[in-house]
Amino acid sequence: MKKIVIAIDGYSSSGKSTMARDLARRIGYVYVDSGAMYRAVTLYALENGMVHPGGEVDVEALVKALPLIHISFNPAGADGIQHTILNGKDVETEIRDMKVSSLVSPVAVIPEVRHYLTGIQQSYGEEKGIVMDGRDIGTTVFPNAEMKVFVNASPEERARRRVKELTDKGEAVTYEEVLANIKERDHIDTTRKESPLRKADDAVVLDNDKMTITEQMDWLLNLYQTKIN
Repeated sequence: MKKIVIAIDGYSSSGKSTMARDLARRIGYVYVDSGAMYRAVTLYALENGMVHPGGEVDVEALVKALPLIHISFNPAGADGIQHTILNGKDVETEIRDMKVSSLVSPVAVIPEVRHYLTGIQQSYGEEKGIVMDGRDIGTTVFPNAEMKVFVNASPEERARRRVKELTDKGEAVTYEEVLANIKERDHIDTTRKESPLRKADDAVVLDNDKMTITEQMDWLLNLYQTKIN
């Protein structure tokens, strides 16, 4: 059976990472969470004094440090989650908190950061058999991907999902705080000059506002079958 590249793009907290990870597991592909890579760079900036008290990122310092930032992934363990490794340390929990979430979009707009991570991401897909999700996978990272999906849901529904995810992990957040963060990230992601979030011309839209996880997976598997046959 031929292997293909599957690119899943969409808005923050639209569920694209969960569906991409589950799809990869079901079809035996490698899964790469590109968003986790940007979160890892953001965490590095936070931990190394590259974020000013007002929240501004020291772009010059971060760009200079990029060669020192090494990101990899550990296979999913008993928790079913593929863990992100930053310079040898498991940071999967740290990169998901609100402090990182509030800064990841400003970090992701830095052209040098995008170029650095895009090169790494493209190297992952050289042998195909990969599912990658993010903001610009089908437009910039893998413009020739055989299967492209653009995931959408309302900001309110995405905020509800995100609040549940964070509170289940024991993090104290409010719906209003999360909704504001999501709307801000949407604005930054869609208006940035470098690889803005947008639907690739040949991507298929998946509006999962009212879909169950099972319905989403059935939809993805049906689309996958049409691409490999």
